[in-house]
Amino acid sequence: MANKKKVIVTGFEPFGEHAVNSSWVAVQELERLGLGEEVDLHVREVPVEYQAVQSLLPSLWEDPQPQLVVHVGVSGLATTVTLEQCGHNKGYKRLDNCSFCPASQCCMENGPDCIQSVLDMDAVCKRVNDSGLGVTLSVSKDAGRYLCDYTYYTSLYLGQGHSAFIHVPPLGKPYSSQDLGRALQAAIQEMLNLLELDPKHNKHCDHEHQHQHDH
Repeated sequence: MANKKKVIVTGFEPFGEHAVNSSWVAVQELERLGLGEEVDLHVREVPVEYQAVQSLLPSLWEDPQPQLVVHVGVSGLATTVTLEQCGHNKGYKRLDNCSFCPASQCCMENGPDCIQSVLDMDAVCKRVNDSGLGVTLSVSKDAGRYLCDYTYYTSLYLGQGHSAFIHVPPLGKPYSSQDLGRALQAAIQEMLNLLELDPKHNKHCDHEHQHQHDH
């Protein structure tokens, strides 16, 4: 039992027009499916609040340290399951569920503008899309400068890049909760495979911002 891989996966609570947040529904479906015998999977629902994220995330990265922390969020603009390559430090002007935003409009004072995941999301995307899952994945370099991006950057900072962020569409647009759960399962299993093959693999940010997202 001691050599199980610890993986934490989070979804977000409802906010704005998302009375049901498909990210948490998908994470609950993933919990039902599991990640196999070798993985000790923990799931958490995260508030859509900057200050709550700042207090919660360090506890996720405490010992025993997870091999991977994956955050899942909803994007009203997404039509695919979208793997985010990097998180951004600045530009947080949108108010959260407590009508708050950071006075500095950034995650970490004096932190780098952009932090990359150690995972090559293009490789994860290709492997899952080639597997005939029936759910389409894509890759983005702009997680949207709201709680999704804020959470991702904070987690990348705390975990030295051993984090991932996945945007999912709202339920039924076009995927069911079961589809989203299977897509999360397949993507995270590929991420774990990549980490095992090349635990030091690192990518550098090229500051392309091609996709805009809600959360």
